[in-house]
Amino acid sequence: MNSVTAHDYAWIRTSPLFRHMMESGYTLTLIRGRSPQEVLRAMEAEPRGTGEGTAGLIEADDAHHAEVDYDYWDESYIAGAFKAPGEKGDWTVVLGFDGGLGMPCAETLSEGGRVVAHSSNGGKPIHLFHWFEDGELRTAFEGRPSARDGSSPDELVPLLREVGFPLTPEGEHDECAPVVDGKAAVLALAERLTGVRVTESLLQDATYELGLVPEQPAEEWTGLVIDITDAHGERLYKEWTYEEIAAASDRARAEANAPVVITYNEPLAKDRSEHETGG
Repeated sequence: MNSVTAHDYAWIRTSPLFRHMMESGYTLTLIRGRSPQEVLRAMEAEPRGTGEGTAGLIEADDAHHAEVDYDYWDESYIAGAFKAPGEKGDWTVVLGFDGGLGMPCAETLSEGGRVVAHSSNGGKPIHLFHWFEDGELRTAFEGRPSARDGSSPDELVPLLREVGFPLTPEGEHDECAPVVDGKAAVLALAERLTGVRVTESLLQDATYELGLVPEQPAEEWTGLVIDITDAHGERLYKEWTYEEIAAASDRARAEANAPVVITYNEPLAKDRSEHETGG
């Protein structure tokens, strides 16, 4: 039985590679039963040959960004994929320094199998975990796993507790439990679900199939919701439809473009005239 815990991934805090992943923003995805080439095709990635180790992956990604002149808004990136043994056969490991955008088509790739992914968005406090099973998002969380989503958000509670997350048996945050390195615990959780032990050498020494992942089309949005509860329990909840926001934007634009009209205060002008004539 796999008994890995967060302690087994303590190496990440002294790893130059992991530091680069956290600073750049990364997504690490493990897919069962799919070849690296199949995964990259599903990601609609343009083949870019192979890269030796993470050094080759980083070099290819840097070269791509140089091609687009480091356009801040360009979210395309180079992903690297390789095969690794794990539970119930081979898995494909995909690493991308994508700013934490996440694996596109993970739900589709999990059909008939399993996909486990975790990511961070480049130094900002957003750390995501996703587990897909047979085409369905089973469990997802950001940061603390006490707030979980998915079709079976409580199924992983026993595993979450075993790898070190401070949770009660009911899956609530346990204030009395020891503090744990959350990212190390996520890596341990991923190993429990895949059987793939991710080590620095595994990532550094692999031969990666490389692919240029295009920008994903932006999702259409229909509205905006603000839902904030302050420290005193006071809640602010407000919804705006797309039409309301568009109308407000049009009004603001019209006001900004309207001609400026300057008026004079006549009484003040009269007073000034009387003062000048000594009246």
